[in-house]
Amino acid sequence: MTEKLQFLRSDDLITRRELLWLGSAAGIWLLLNHSISGGVLMSDEKLAPAKTAVDHLILGAADLDQAIAWLEKTTGVKAAIGGVHPGRGTRNALISLGGRQYLEILAPDPNQQVSALPYNLQSLTTPRLIAWAAVTKDINSVAEKSRSAGLNVSGSRDGSRARPDGRMLKWKSLDVGPGAGQEPAALIPFFIEWAADSLHPSQDSPKGCELQSFEMEHPDPASVIDTLKKLGIEAKVKQAKEARLRATLKTPKGKVELS
Repeated sequence: MTEKLQFLRSDDLITRRELLWLGSAAGIWLLLNHSISGGVLMSDEKLAPAKTAVDHLILGAADLDQAIAWLEKTTGVKAAIGGVHPGRGTRNALISLGGRQYLEILAPDPNQQVSALPYNLQSLTTPRLIAWAAVTKDINSVAEKSRSAGLNVSGSRDGSRARPDGRMLKWKSLDVGPGAGQEPAALIPFFIEWAADSLHPSQDSPKGCELQSFEMEHPDPASVIDTLKKLGIEAKVKQAKEARLRATLKTPKGKVELS
């Protein structure tokens, strides 16, 4: 005869088997609504798709003018000069990717002399995606969580550049993981928090292109996926011989893939 357990009221009866099933189901629910990050159980945190997390993609080039011409021929949109990065030896040009996302062409600034350029820009024979920035509204929180997850963190640092019209853009940035130039492409993003009084570059950069998909390749996909999850980002990472970023754009000249 099945033993009955009294539960709350005399007319609410539940079998021992049913009670065990409910306990098991509750345990499964808790596991599904928690994620392990850096050895710490973090409750109910949703991962942002990499495409949504993008603030901007960086297209590296050895010569800015040639890269602007190449991008216009490829997409039908001519990038506008953004400005220079004092002390870093670089300058850029930008196009909007729709919403609050944009593409930055990054190239050496011939008017600056520096000991080393980021991403080995001078060695690039053709423009290629070399890095990306993830957007955040609280860069200090990102730094805290990254350190708690056991990741290497550098920053945050204040950044700024003057636009061609003289207005200043200001931001804070945070590097996570290996530094620039460690791989052909940096799959782990740096984070950027724009100053409240700075116009986001996507808003006044040449329009016409839209980011449709954003994926990655790496010799060890699992390690990249794991690191990105610790940063709250979910990404598709395929097995490949070398690290590579791949972005598909909708453009006036049709679908274009940058890598």
